[in-house]
Amino acid sequence: MDRCDVYLSEESVKELLSRLSRIEGQIRGIQKMVKEKRSCDEILIQISAVRAALSGVAVRLLEDHVESCVKPSLQMGNTEALEDFLGAVKKLIKGGGVS
Repeated sequence: MDRCDVYLSEESVKELLSRLSRIEGQIRGIQKMVKEKRSCDEILIQISAVRAALSGVAVRLLEDHVESCVKPSLQMGNTEALEDFLGAVKKLIKGGGVS
């Protein structure tokens, strides 16, 4: 097994998609605020909220991935899943995705 053959539970997928839909709405709200020439302070607060929400999605995804893929792979003796996971975490952190 080179890669994880298991994906997230249906419940996790639904929750992540719901969170992402809310974030999409927040982004549309920010676009509207810019068009309405709202104050920079207000817009920056909303941008901060979106960043925090995206970080929450990333953390939930990482948690679920550990449970659905990394742990089972390690139990089967496959350490490549852990190496891949750590590589993804490093990229996420470098990109500023998790505060």
